[in-house]
Amino acid sequence: MKIKLLAFAALGALMLQPLTGTPSVAQDKEVRVGFLGGLSGGRGIFGKVQKEGFELALDHLGGKIGGLPTKYVVADTQNKPDVGRQQMDKLIKQDKVHFVAGITWSNVLAAVYKQALDNKVFLISTNAGWSQLSGKRCNPYFFRASWNNDDTPEAMGQALQGQVENVWLLAPNYQAGKDMVSGFTRYYKGKIAGTTFFKLGQTDFQAELSQIRAAKPGSIFTFAPGGMGIALIKQYKAAGLDKTIPINTAFVVDYLTLAAFGKSAIGNRHASFWDPTSINPANVRFIEDYKKKYGKHPTMYSVQGYDAALLMDLGVRAAKGNLSDHDAIRAGMRTANINSPRGGFQFNNNHNPIQNYYLREVVAGKDGNPTIVTRKTVFRGHKDAYHTQCSMTW
Repeated sequence: MKIKLLAFAALGALMLQPLTGTPSVAQDKEVRVGFLGGLSGGRGIFGKVQKEGFELALDHLGGKIGGLPTKYVVADTQNKPDVGRQQMDKLIKQDKVHFVAGITWSNVLAAVYKQALDNKVFLISTNAGWSQLSGKRCNPYFFRASWNNDDTPEAMGQALQGQVENVWLLAPNYQAGKDMVSGFTRYYKGKIAGTTFFKLGQTDFQAELSQIRAAKPGSIFTFAPGGMGIALIKQYKAAGLDKTIPINTAFVVDYLTLAAFGKSAIGNRHASFWDPTSINPANVRFIEDYKKKYGKHPTMYSVQGYDAALLMDLGVRAAKGNLSDHDAIRAGMRTANINSPRGGFQFNNNHNPIQNYYLREVVAGKDGNPTIVTRKTVFRGHKDAYHTQCSMTW
């Protein structure tokens, strides 16, 4: 691979040139790409698997984007908005990147997006689905390789509509959590037995479980990523609530967390845009090569990172390597003509994917260990709820 991977800590000493003009200039002979992810601490695992998917795609592209040599710089937001702003500033001013991919959390995306877009740097979210960037704040330089926050819970709401009489909602008290609740209730029209917004990072749910036990809802829907979800489901199982009140999730259970959950994940139902059982050749190759490279099963987050690199390649090829031709790069990426593990998808006018969503379930495999199967397609070609608020047309 001809990618130059630079340790971000060393960049200050190596690159001291001030920013002059737009980062993309016609005489550039290389593509400069930044991966800006939350890579530190327990929540860093989400950023790491997105980064792994991105780097696998670079392998598949032969270490080049659009056929050009590629400089690849990694920056860690530490999952903090203020650190994210500092690192984005370095990527733009010191590294003069043409593209930035990454960002796990909506609050970090909200803190850094203007830096990239104001400098006409293409920003591709490989996770964060902050809804405001899908509507009035949509921008020609912003794309998603993931989803709008509302989309996945909309699929879960649709799956439970008519199946369960009342549902209790739990989500962390920040923007993404509020988007999840909004999305679920947009499609689920049954009774909401109760809604709890808990502290971001919370791992003790005894008070919430007592409320749920007393209310006796027909089901639970929760968005509780990372350690929050692992703690919640284990405590839920330990309390015996799963025997009478099924728990359904979004962004809690995936191959990323199966090992941590163990058999306590069996029976969990959740929605996702990715069907890991698909025999689509691009998906089969992706899974096999990911396992070879990293020694583990890929996750939906890895798919998002993988596709971001393919979209960059698509854009640069459409511009025939002219990195100053932003219109051609954008037009190329808008076609979404890539071999994605998720299968074919399109971009809407707001640069959100129009894609399928599946109901998945964790079951015991032949060896007794948990594995994920796809039960049905909930939505085909699903559009987010905010695209009509976006002024972009094409």
